Amino acid sequence: MIGMQYKITLPRDYDMNIIRKRVQDNGYKTDGFLDLQFKAYLITEKNKNKNKNICNSYSPLYIWNNNVGMNKFLFDGYYDNIIDSFGWQQINIGIPLYTKMKPNFSGSTHILEITGSIPESASLTTFKKQQVDLETSYEILGETCIYTPDKWGFSKIYFFKETPEELHDLGTIYEILHLSLG
Repeated sequence: MIGMQYKITLPRDYDMNIIRKRVQDNGYKTDGFLDLQFKAYLITEKNKNKNKNICNSYSPLYIWNNNVGMNKFLFDGYYDNIIDSFGWQQINIGIPLYTKMKPNFSGSTHILEITGSIPESASLTTFKKQQVDLETSYEILGETCIYTPDKWGFSKIYFFKETPEELHDLGTIYEILHLSLG
């Protein structure tokens, strides 16, 4: 599996309804896409509600079953829509350590992303053993941990049916505008 995400930071006065409309009109196009496990169309909005986001962003997250579908998406014209609208973007690539989805995963409306570094150690088994469940009163519908061995960083991503407001100090809360399943 391969995790892929590009994070497009938008101006603070950007009308986020433009992104909402874009996803409403086009999000279905990745439903059932070749080798896609899921794509979450994610946004943050500066100072929306209590989430304390510091910027407006459009940050789609993909989990691919393998590179064939990802290559099709990137090199067969689908990604050109991003280039045309937002310019050349740096795409972050990582390896999922695990991906867990409950049967009601498709009902997710928000995610919490917690990022960090994997410390240098004599064995990576320590990091793997540290992967414990997030303690929260919110129902977690899915989760994944994506690591980047070239930078030894990680992102733990938790999917929720409702906005996990009380968890905003742990990381970034994104709203899911559409969730495409492979």
